[in-house]
Amino acid sequence: MSKYDHIRPFYDSEVNEALRSVVSHPMMKALMNFAFPDIEDAVWMEQLKRTHSKRDFQANFIYHAIQMVLKKSSEGLTTSGFENLEKHTSYLYISNHRDIILDTSLLNVSLWEHGLIMTASAIGDNLVKKPFIHTLSRLNRNFLVQRELSPRELLMSSKLMSEYIYQLISRENRSVWIAQREGRTKDGNDITQQGVLKMIAMASDEPSLAEYFKKIKIVPVSISYEYDPTDALKMPQLMAQANDEVYVKSKNEDFNTLLSGIMGQKKRIHLHIGKVLDTELNVLDEFDNANKQIQALAQVIDDAVISGYKLWPTNYIAYDLLNNSELFSDQYTEKEKQLFERRLEMRIDIENKIMRDGFLAMYANPVINKMKYHDA
Repeated sequence: MSKYDHIRPFYDSEVNEALRSVVSHPMMKALMNFAFPDIEDAVWMEQLKRTHSKRDFQANFIYHAIQMVLKKSSEGLTTSGFENLEKHTSYLYISNHRDIILDTSLLNVSLWEHGLIMTASAIGDNLVKKPFIHTLSRLNRNFLVQRELSPRELLMSSKLMSEYIYQLISRENRSVWIAQREGRTKDGNDITQQGVLKMIAMASDEPSLAEYFKKIKIVPVSISYEYDPTDALKMPQLMAQANDEVYVKSKNEDFNTLLSGIMGQKKRIHLHIGKVLDTELNVLDEFDNANKQIQALAQVIDDAVISGYKLWPTNYIAYDLLNNSELFSDQYTEKEKQLFERRLEMRIDIENKIMRDGFLAMYANPVINKMKYHDA
Protein backbone atom coordinates (compact mmCIF):
# COMPACT_ATOMS: atom_id res chain seq x y z
CA MET A 1 0.00 0.00 0.00
CA SER A 2 1.26 3.45 -0.93
CA LYS A 3 0.25 6.53 1.05
CA TYR A 4 -0.84 8.02 -2.28
CA ASP A 5 -3.23 5.19 -3.21
CA HIS A 6 -6.41 7.17 -2.55
CA ILE A 7 -5.38 10.06 -4.84
CA ARG A 8 -3.11 8.58 -7.52
CA PRO A 9 -3.91 7.45 -11.09
CA PHE A 10 -3.79 3.76 -11.95
CA TYR A 11 -0.43 2.07 -12.21
CA ASP A 12 0.06 0.52 -15.65
CA SER A 13 -0.26 -2.92 -14.02
CA GLU A 14 -3.85 -1.95 -13.08
CA VAL A 15 -4.91 -0.45 -16.43
CA ASN A 16 -6.11 -3.57 -18.22
CA GLU A 17 -8.31 -4.70 -15.35
CA ALA A 18 -9.77 -1.19 -15.04
CA LEU A 19 -10.53 -1.07 -18.77
CA ARG A 20 -12.19 -4.48 -18.70
CA SER A 21 -14.38 -3.30 -15.81
CA VAL A 22 -15.79 -0.40 -17.87
CA VAL A 23 -15.56 -1.66 -21.45
CA SER A 24 -19.29 -2.44 -21.55
CA HIS A 25 -20.40 0.71 -19.73
CA PRO A 26 -22.89 2.82 -21.75
CA MET A 27 -20.70 5.90 -21.29
CA MET A 28 -17.67 4.07 -22.68
CA LYS A 29 -19.77 3.06 -25.69
CA ALA A 30 -20.87 6.69 -26.14
CA LEU A 31 -17.25 7.92 -25.85
CA MET A 32 -15.89 5.37 -28.32
CA ASN A 33 -18.75 5.80 -30.81
CA PHE A 34 -18.04 9.52 -30.71
CA ALA A 35 -14.27 9.06 -31.17
CA PHE A 36 -14.56 6.31 -33.79
CA PRO A 37 -17.93 6.75 -35.55
CA ASP A 38 -17.03 4.41 -38.43
CA ILE A 39 -15.71 1.52 -36.34
CA GLU A 40 -17.88 -1.31 -35.06
CA ASP A 41 -18.15 -1.73 -31.28
CA ALA A 42 -16.53 -5.15 -31.32
CA VAL A 43 -13.34 -3.69 -32.81
CA TRP A 44 -12.70 -0.96 -30.21
CA MET A 45 -13.82 -3.28 -27.41
CA GLU A 46 -11.21 -5.82 -28.45
CA GLN A 47 -8.55 -3.09 -28.70
CA LEU A 48 -9.41 -1.79 -25.23
CA LYS A 49 -9.11 -5.28 -23.78
CA ARG A 50 -5.59 -5.46 -25.23
CA THR A 51 -4.50 -2.12 -23.72
CA HIS A 52 -2.11 -2.34 -20.77
CA SER A 53 -0.77 1.20 -20.19
CA LYS A 54 -2.10 4.69 -19.57
CA ARG A 55 0.06 5.99 -22.42
CA ASP A 56 -1.48 3.57 -24.92
CA PHE A 57 -4.99 4.39 -23.70
CA GLN A 58 -4.35 8.11 -24.06
CA ALA A 59 -2.57 7.88 -27.42
CA ASN A 60 -4.83 5.30 -29.10
CA PHE A 61 -8.22 6.33 -27.73
CA ILE A 62 -8.41 9.65 -25.84
CA TYR A 63 -6.24 11.50 -28.39
CA HIS A 64 -8.79 10.65 -31.11
CA ALA A 65 -11.70 11.65 -28.88
CA ILE A 66 -10.15 15.09 -28.27
CA GLN A 67 -9.47 15.52 -32.00
CA MET A 68 -13.15 14.80 -32.63
CA VAL A 69 -14.15 17.33 -29.94
CA LEU A 70 -12.01 19.94 -31.72
CA LYS A 71 -13.54 19.03 -35.07
CA LYS A 72 -17.15 19.21 -33.87
CA SER A 73 -17.05 22.07 -31.36
CA SER A 74 -14.29 24.45 -32.49
CA GLU A 75 -12.63 26.09 -35.46
CA GLY A 76 -9.30 24.59 -34.44
CA LEU A 77 -6.50 24.76 -31.88
CA THR A 78 -3.37 26.83 -32.37
CA THR A 79 -0.34 26.73 -30.07
CA SER A 80 2.79 28.72 -29.32
CA GLY A 81 5.80 28.46 -27.04
CA PHE A 82 6.51 24.73 -27.25
CA GLU A 83 10.02 25.59 -28.36
CA ASN A 84 10.57 26.65 -24.71
CA LEU A 85 10.42 22.99 -23.63
CA GLU A 86 12.95 20.17 -23.79
CA LYS A 87 12.20 16.53 -24.54
CA HIS A 88 12.55 13.97 -21.76
CA THR A 89 12.18 16.78 -19.19
CA SER A 90 9.39 17.03 -16.64
CA TYR A 91 7.77 20.35 -15.75
CA LEU A 92 5.13 21.76 -13.42
CA TYR A 93 2.57 23.44 -15.68
CA ILE A 94 0.60 26.10 -13.80
CA SER A 95 -2.30 27.09 -16.01
CA ASN A 96 -5.24 29.42 -16.09
CA HIS A 97 -8.38 27.31 -15.90
CA ARG A 98 -11.47 27.76 -18.05
CA ASP A 99 -12.74 24.26 -18.76
CA ILE A 100 -12.83 21.22 -16.46
CA ILE A 101 -11.63 18.61 -18.95
CA LEU A 102 -10.37 20.40 -22.05
CA ASP A 103 -7.69 22.65 -20.56
CA THR A 104 -5.53 19.72 -19.53
CA SER A 105 -6.63 17.48 -22.43
CA LEU A 106 -5.58 20.04 -25.05
CA LEU A 107 -2.23 20.53 -23.31
CA ASN A 108 -1.62 16.78 -23.35
CA VAL A 109 -2.66 16.43 -26.99
CA SER A 110 -0.14 19.18 -27.83
CA LEU A 111 2.61 17.66 -25.67
CA TRP A 112 2.03 14.30 -27.38
CA GLU A 113 2.27 15.89 -30.83
CA HIS A 114 5.52 17.64 -29.88
CA GLY A 115 7.06 14.43 -28.47
CA LEU A 116 7.14 15.82 -24.93
CA ILE A 117 6.28 14.26 -21.56
CA MET A 118 2.53 14.32 -20.90
CA THR A 119 1.16 15.35 -17.53
CA ALA A 120 -0.41 13.88 -14.47
CA SER A 121 -3.19 16.37 -13.80
CA ALA A 122 -4.91 17.55 -10.64
CA ILE A 123 -8.71 17.21 -10.57
CA GLY A 124 -11.16 17.94 -7.75
CA ASP A 125 -12.72 14.81 -6.26
CA ASN A 126 -16.12 16.55 -6.51
CA LEU A 127 -15.91 16.11 -10.29
CA VAL A 128 -15.39 12.36 -10.28
CA LYS A 129 -18.13 11.13 -7.97
CA LYS A 130 -19.66 8.91 -10.67
CA PRO A 131 -17.73 5.58 -10.66
CA PHE A 132 -17.21 5.54 -14.45
CA ILE A 133 -15.84 9.11 -14.47
CA HIS A 134 -13.56 8.26 -11.55
CA THR A 135 -12.14 5.25 -13.42
CA LEU A 136 -11.75 7.26 -16.64
CA SER A 137 -9.94 10.04 -14.78
CA ARG A 138 -7.47 7.57 -13.25
CA LEU A 139 -6.84 6.05 -16.69
CA ASN A 140 -6.06 9.58 -17.93
CA ARG A 141 -3.42 10.17 -15.24
CA ASN A 142 -5.54 12.43 -13.06
CA PHE A 143 -4.78 12.60 -9.36
CA LEU A 144 -7.37 13.77 -6.86
CA VAL A 145 -7.52 17.05 -5.02
CA GLN A 146 -9.68 16.34 -1.99
CA ARG A 147 -12.41 18.89 -1.30
CA GLU A 148 -14.76 19.50 1.65
CA LEU A 149 -12.26 18.61 4.36
CA SER A 150 -11.91 19.94 7.90
CA PRO A 151 -9.01 22.42 8.39
CA ARG A 152 -6.84 19.69 9.94
CA GLU A 153 -7.64 17.18 7.18
CA LEU A 154 -7.02 19.87 4.56
CA LEU A 155 -3.56 20.54 5.94
CA MET A 156 -2.67 16.83 5.87
CA SER A 157 -4.15 16.42 2.38
CA SER A 158 -2.24 19.45 1.06
CA LYS A 159 1.05 18.14 2.46
CA LEU A 160 0.45 14.73 0.88
CA MET A 161 -0.39 16.25 -2.49
CA SER A 162 2.67 18.48 -2.36
CA GLU A 163 4.88 15.44 -1.72
CA TYR A 164 3.15 13.54 -4.51
CA ILE A 165 3.68 16.36 -7.02
CA TYR A 166 7.36 16.54 -6.07
CA GLN A 167 7.74 12.77 -6.39
CA LEU A 168 6.15 12.77 -9.84
CA ILE A 169 8.43 15.52 -11.14
CA SER A 170 11.71 14.64 -9.43
CA ARG A 171 11.63 10.84 -9.14
CA GLU A 172 9.27 9.63 -11.85
CA ASN A 173 10.16 12.29 -14.45
CA ARG A 174 6.44 12.92 -14.95
CA SER A 175 5.18 16.41 -15.73
CA VAL A 176 2.30 17.76 -13.66
CA TRP A 177 -0.58 20.10 -14.57
CA ILE A 178 -2.31 22.16 -11.90
CA ALA A 179 -4.70 25.09 -12.19
CA GLN A 180 -3.50 28.44 -10.86
CA ARG A 181 -6.56 28.51 -8.62
CA GLU A 182 -9.09 26.17 -7.05
CA GLY A 183 -11.95 25.83 -9.52
CA ARG A 184 -12.38 27.43 -12.91
CA THR A 185 -12.16 31.16 -13.52
CA LYS A 186 -15.76 32.34 -13.63
CA ASP A 187 -15.23 36.04 -14.37
CA GLY A 188 -12.33 36.02 -16.85
CA ASN A 189 -9.82 37.20 -14.23
CA ASP A 190 -6.94 34.74 -14.33
CA ILE A 191 -5.39 35.24 -10.89
CA THR A 192 -3.11 32.76 -9.11
CA GLN A 193 -4.40 31.64 -5.72
CA GLN A 194 -1.62 31.90 -3.16
CA GLY A 195 -2.98 28.82 -1.35
CA VAL A 196 -2.15 26.68 -4.41
CA LEU A 197 1.47 27.88 -4.30
CA LYS A 198 1.70 27.36 -0.54
CA MET A 199 0.53 23.77 -1.05
CA ILE A 200 3.16 23.16 -3.75
CA ALA A 201 5.87 24.60 -1.49
CA MET A 202 5.06 22.28 1.43
CA ALA A 203 7.40 19.56 0.10
CA SER A 204 10.37 21.92 -0.15
CA ASP A 205 13.60 20.89 1.53
CA GLU A 206 15.62 23.66 -0.14
CA PRO A 207 17.15 26.51 1.88
CA SER A 208 15.11 29.03 -0.13
CA LEU A 209 11.70 28.91 -1.82
CA ALA A 210 13.20 30.39 -4.99
CA GLU A 211 15.58 27.44 -5.29
CA TYR A 212 12.76 24.95 -4.78
CA PHE A 213 10.52 26.53 -7.38
CA LYS A 214 13.44 26.63 -9.84
CA LYS A 215 14.08 22.94 -9.12
CA ILE A 216 10.54 21.86 -10.07
CA LYS A 217 10.61 23.94 -13.29
CA ILE A 218 7.39 25.95 -13.32
CA VAL A 219 5.93 26.65 -16.76
CA PRO A 220 3.04 29.15 -16.94
CA VAL A 221 0.30 28.15 -19.41
CA SER A 222 -2.35 30.41 -20.98
CA ILE A 223 -5.40 28.92 -22.69
CA SER A 224 -7.96 31.13 -24.39
CA TYR A 225 -11.27 30.16 -25.98
CA GLU A 226 -12.98 32.53 -28.42
CA TYR A 227 -16.34 31.41 -27.03
CA ASP A 228 -16.56 30.01 -23.51
CA PRO A 229 -18.97 27.07 -23.93
CA THR A 230 -19.99 27.33 -20.27
CA ASP A 231 -20.40 31.12 -20.16
CA ALA A 232 -24.16 31.06 -19.48
CA LEU A 233 -23.76 28.26 -16.91
CA LYS A 234 -21.53 30.53 -14.83
CA MET A 235 -24.22 33.21 -14.55
CA PRO A 236 -26.17 31.85 -11.54
CA GLN A 237 -23.02 31.83 -9.38
CA LEU A 238 -22.01 35.32 -10.51
CA MET A 239 -25.57 36.55 -9.85
CA ALA A 240 -25.49 35.10 -6.33
CA GLN A 241 -22.15 36.82 -5.64
CA ALA A 242 -23.51 40.12 -6.97
CA ASN A 243 -26.49 39.82 -4.63
CA ASP A 244 -24.25 38.79 -1.72
CA GLU A 245 -25.94 35.38 -1.53
CA VAL A 246 -24.45 31.95 -0.81
CA TYR A 247 -24.39 29.92 -4.01
CA VAL A 248 -25.33 26.24 -3.73
CA LYS A 249 -24.61 23.98 -6.69
CA SER A 250 -27.41 21.82 -8.05
CA LYS A 251 -27.01 18.03 -7.85
CA ASN A 252 -25.57 17.35 -11.33
CA GLU A 253 -24.17 20.81 -12.00
CA ASP A 254 -20.49 19.80 -12.19
CA PHE A 255 -21.28 16.90 -14.51
CA ASN A 256 -23.48 19.03 -16.79
CA THR A 257 -20.80 21.72 -16.92
CA LEU A 258 -18.22 19.06 -17.78
CA LEU A 259 -20.31 17.86 -20.75
CA SER A 260 -21.15 21.40 -21.90
CA GLY A 261 -17.49 22.35 -21.79
CA ILE A 262 -16.55 19.41 -24.00
CA MET A 263 -19.32 19.69 -26.61
CA GLY A 264 -20.26 23.41 -26.49
CA GLN A 265 -19.11 25.70 -29.30
CA LYS A 266 -15.72 27.34 -28.67
CA LYS A 267 -14.77 28.73 -32.10
CA ARG A 268 -10.98 29.24 -32.04
CA ILE A 269 -8.73 28.08 -29.19
CA HIS A 270 -5.16 29.09 -28.46
CA LEU A 271 -2.72 27.45 -26.04
CA HIS A 272 0.45 29.30 -25.11
CA ILE A 273 3.38 27.79 -23.22
CA GLY A 274 5.43 30.35 -21.31
CA LYS A 275 9.13 30.11 -20.58
CA VAL A 276 10.33 28.05 -17.63
CA LEU A 277 10.49 30.41 -14.65
CA ASP A 278 14.08 30.83 -13.54
CA THR A 279 15.74 34.22 -13.11
CA GLU A 280 12.26 35.73 -12.61
CA LEU A 281 12.16 33.85 -9.31
CA ASN A 282 15.16 35.73 -7.90
CA VAL A 283 12.68 38.40 -6.85
CA LEU A 284 11.55 36.00 -4.10
CA ASP A 285 14.90 36.40 -2.33
CA GLU A 286 14.17 40.09 -1.82
CA PHE A 287 11.68 39.10 0.88
CA ASP A 288 12.46 37.38 4.17
CA ASN A 289 8.80 36.59 4.80
CA ALA A 290 7.42 33.36 3.24
CA ASN A 291 3.99 34.91 2.62
CA LYS A 292 5.56 37.84 0.75
CA GLN A 293 7.62 35.37 -1.30
CA ILE A 294 4.48 33.43 -2.25
CA GLN A 295 2.76 36.71 -3.10
CA ALA A 296 5.69 37.66 -5.35
CA LEU A 297 5.61 34.26 -7.07
CA ALA A 298 1.86 34.59 -7.68
CA GLN A 299 2.51 37.94 -9.36
CA VAL A 300 5.25 36.44 -11.57
CA ILE A 301 2.86 33.68 -12.69
CA ASP A 302 -0.01 36.15 -13.24
CA ASP A 303 2.23 38.33 -15.38
CA ALA A 304 3.24 35.34 -17.52
CA VAL A 305 -0.30 33.94 -17.89
CA ILE A 306 -1.82 37.31 -18.83
CA SER A 307 1.08 38.09 -21.17
CA GLY A 308 0.61 34.77 -22.98
CA TYR A 309 -3.19 35.02 -23.19
CA LYS A 310 -4.50 35.45 -26.74
CA LEU A 311 -7.31 37.97 -27.10
CA TRP A 312 -10.08 37.21 -29.60
CA PRO A 313 -12.60 39.54 -31.29
CA THR A 314 -15.16 38.41 -28.68
CA ASN A 315 -13.00 39.88 -25.90
CA TYR A 316 -12.74 43.26 -27.61
CA ILE A 317 -16.44 43.31 -28.52
CA ALA A 318 -17.42 42.57 -24.92
CA TYR A 319 -15.14 45.36 -23.67
CA ASP A 320 -16.74 47.88 -26.02
CA LEU A 321 -20.29 46.75 -25.25
CA LEU A 322 -19.63 46.84 -21.51
CA ASN A 323 -18.11 50.30 -21.67
CA ASN A 324 -20.37 51.64 -24.44
CA SER A 325 -17.24 52.51 -26.41
CA GLU A 326 -15.60 51.90 -29.77
CA LEU A 327 -12.08 51.77 -28.37
CA PHE A 328 -11.31 48.42 -29.99
CA SER A 329 -13.60 48.63 -33.05
CA ASP A 330 -10.59 47.99 -35.30
CA GLN A 331 -10.18 44.53 -33.69
CA TYR A 332 -13.46 43.06 -34.98
CA THR A 333 -15.91 43.23 -37.87
CA GLU A 334 -19.54 44.31 -37.71
CA LYS A 335 -20.54 40.73 -38.51
CA GLU A 336 -18.48 39.39 -35.57
CA LYS A 337 -20.13 41.95 -33.30
CA GLN A 338 -23.63 40.97 -34.47
CA LEU A 339 -22.88 37.27 -33.92
CA PHE A 340 -21.65 37.95 -30.40
CA GLU A 341 -24.68 40.12 -29.57
CA ARG A 342 -26.94 37.36 -30.86
CA ARG A 343 -25.16 34.84 -28.63
CA LEU A 344 -25.64 37.21 -25.70
CA GLU A 345 -29.39 37.50 -26.38
CA MET A 346 -29.83 33.75 -26.79
CA ARG A 347 -27.95 32.73 -23.64
CA ILE A 348 -29.02 35.24 -20.98
CA ASP A 349 -31.73 37.73 -20.06
CA ILE A 350 -30.17 40.93 -21.41
CA GLU A 351 -32.78 43.04 -19.63
CA ASN A 352 -31.12 41.98 -16.38
CA LYS A 353 -28.26 44.48 -16.05
CA ILE A 354 -26.32 42.47 -13.46
CA MET A 355 -26.47 39.37 -15.66
CA ARG A 356 -25.61 41.26 -18.86
CA ASP A 357 -22.68 43.06 -17.26
CA GLY A 358 -21.46 39.84 -15.65
CA PHE A 359 -21.56 37.97 -18.96
CA LEU A 360 -19.75 40.78 -20.80
CA ALA A 361 -17.17 41.19 -18.02
CA MET A 362 -16.28 37.50 -18.32
CA TYR A 363 -15.09 38.20 -21.87
CA ALA A 364 -13.87 41.78 -21.27
CA ASN A 365 -11.68 41.19 -18.20
CA PRO A 366 -8.81 39.59 -20.17
CA VAL A 367 -8.65 42.83 -22.21
CA ILE A 368 -8.67 44.95 -19.04
CA ASN A 369 -5.92 42.78 -17.53
CA LYS A 370 -3.84 43.02 -20.71
CA MET A 371 -4.25 46.81 -20.73
CA LYS A 372 -2.46 46.95 -17.37
CA TYR A 373 0.56 45.58 -19.26
CA HIS A 374 0.05 48.00 -22.19
CA ASP A 375 -0.29 45.24 -24.79
CA ALA A 376 -4.03 44.85 -25.37
